[in-house]
Amino acid sequence: MSISFRQSQIRVSVSEIISETETAPNLTTYEWLAWRFCRSWLTGQETFTLHTSGSTGTPKPIILTRHQMAASARMTGRALGLQPGDAALVNLNVQYIAGMMMLVRGLELGLDMTIIEPAATPLAGFPMETGFDFQSYVPLQLQATLEQTPGNIPLLNRAKAILVGGAPISRGLENRLQAVVAPVYQTYGMTETVSHVALRRVNGAEKRGLYSALDTIFFTTDPRQCLVIHAPQLNPEPVITNDVVDLLSPATFRWLGRADNVINSGGVKVLAGKVEAAVETVFARQNTGRRFFVAGLPHPQLGEVVTLIVEGAPFAPATQESMLQAAAALLARYETPKSILFVAQFAETPTGKPDRNRTLGQLA
Repeated sequence: MSISFRQSQIRVSVSEIISETETAPNLTTYEWLAWRFCRSWLTGQETFTLHTSGSTGTPKPIILTRHQMAASARMTGRALGLQPGDAALVNLNVQYIAGMMMLVRGLELGLDMTIIEPAATPLAGFPMETGFDFQSYVPLQLQATLEQTPGNIPLLNRAKAILVGGAPISRGLENRLQAVVAPVYQTYGMTETVSHVALRRVNGAEKRGLYSALDTIFFTTDPRQCLVIHAPQLNPEPVITNDVVDLLSPATFRWLGRADNVINSGGVKVLAGKVEAAVETVFARQNTGRRFFVAGLPHPQLGEVVTLIVEGAPFAPATQESMLQAAAALLARYETPKSILFVAQFAETPTGKPDRNRTLGQLA
């Protein structure tokens, strides 16, 4: 097993990391963060403090144990058929759960890791003969790779498995991913569950609309119809989420939306996630790749009114009207957005997710 720091063009073995002093020569600041974590893991550190992303609230610190993280890594390895010596690309921020767990998977499963600082098009600049068996991205990185560097698609196709998470996959991106031969999986999980606990295949003949649990994990729902995660190896207590789901079996579910993102319009409760799914369909039909979300804005009679918030310059009035009409054809009358508002650039969390509250504050 080896670890390559691409920017500094340094390749080291596990024994070299363990034997080095606290400082590693010639690494960038970011690479040093990855080096330091690897050294802490390899020398037996038992607990690690991470912070939640803050996409649904204030970021908070969470302490994870070595046992929890190693168990999660092994689950992923079994689910994806990863083997010692497989090559892994680590291009997610190692200060957060997604990137840190890529390091843990590499160290626990004996993968050869190439570590690069997060970038919009992580594969740009790699020789065409490069092969990464295991790759993981956020949706924006995959979108940019497919649109801006389509010549890198062969590098995607050489993977045993590609994970994409951290934010929902747009319908347009899912359509584009059908051009990728390698299996691509959308992840479901959070810092509290030590990264993902379920996967959904999003391309190819095995594409599904349902998430499937990793082994040893099962699901129930609470009275709100929100998912409850039972993962004894990762957390001794069930994790109660705010994700409203359609639970098909103890191991499979369809995600419907966030219970803490409910719009009360005229006394009717509207799941923003359901409306967003319909808007995704409309945007895909019209080949619109903009980021957006649905929110309830104050209304003097209704209390809140369903509103579509879109990033970027305003669409032409006729385009806006056609989009609202197209959405209305897919939704009930009370669920249909009544207007579209535009924000030049969404505020973001530290992990690059749209920060809804801060973005709405810009509108105010």
